[in-house]
Amino acid sequence: MVVTSRIAAALAAVVIATAAPAQEFPTQPVHIISGFAPGSTADITARVIGAKMGQILGQQFVTENRTGASSSIAAASVARAPKDGYMLYVANAANMVNAAMNPNLTFDIIKDFAPIALLTSTPTVLVVNPQVAAKSVKDLIALAKDKPDAITFGSSGVGSSTHLALELFKSTAGVKITHVPYAGSPQVMTDLLAGRIDGFFSPASTAMEHVRAGKLTALAVTDATRSAFMPELPTMIEAGVPNFESVLWFGFLAPADTPRPIVDKLARAANEALQSDDVAKALQAQVVARIGGTPEEFARYMEAEMKRWGAVVASAGLRK
Repeated sequence: MVVTSRIAAALAAVVIATAAPAQEFPTQPVHIISGFAPGSTADITARVIGAKMGQILGQQFVTENRTGASSSIAAASVARAPKDGYMLYVANAANMVNAAMNPNLTFDIIKDFAPIALLTSTPTVLVVNPQVAAKSVKDLIALAKDKPDAITFGSSGVGSSTHLALELFKSTAGVKITHVPYAGSPQVMTDLLAGRIDGFFSPASTAMEHVRAGKLTALAVTDATRSAFMPELPTMIEAGVPNFESVLWFGFLAPADTPRPIVDKLARAANEALQSDDVAKALQAQVVARIGGTPEEFARYMEAEMKRWGAVVASAGLRK
């Protein structure tokens, strides 16, 4: 959940320079590029926060969806964009995974972008179809060990955060589960509800309505601590899987070498947007938590995520 004092501190830390580019910016619509489909958490984050930033800065913020390659297509397009702040990218955990898996990407997610702010996160929930005879994580592990590779889990694509959560579970719990990649979370959910696959490390915003309706069984959340949205669910660590943490997070990046005064102005607007009541209500309704912070904090977070998911990719033998 949001720590108001942290966002307030971030607002105070982001100083707006008096250089002319920052004073005038923005003088035209700002485009936010999301690598995931409309209705995804990345898309919701961009649209909700972007709309409020537009009100704050007096210019329209337009979200565009350029899907494919676990958001790498979208990231590549922004990396090549003019360095003027008018095209932003919705960074996410999948970018760290993609970088670790594929050394031949046309961009470097760290070197080719300027961090603006870490914006939101959403819990990931381990869910299974009710036909699966598992009411706990321990039950699921026992089933998987009894019948290696018989259990099937979907993901929103090879190299996606939901895929890597599965790989982390397999390696940490010592089980063999068959991975079934899809084009996105909605497609996974369709087959999971129909019983064509058994489980999914699902974004909470995608799964919880089905859990509450009794159509899916939730076993645990993948955060390090219990989620305020679902306090009744244990963490994976509490459920007996040590050192398991997988968080879906989203933040804004600009192309590298975007003038720092413009980056600071965008960061200030993003943090101010996160503090607003209407943004808080809209995100909470989608089971999305606000974070906030400075460009420097986001840069450090991305570097830590790169190291963590790089280790998982190496352990799972997924590097291309």
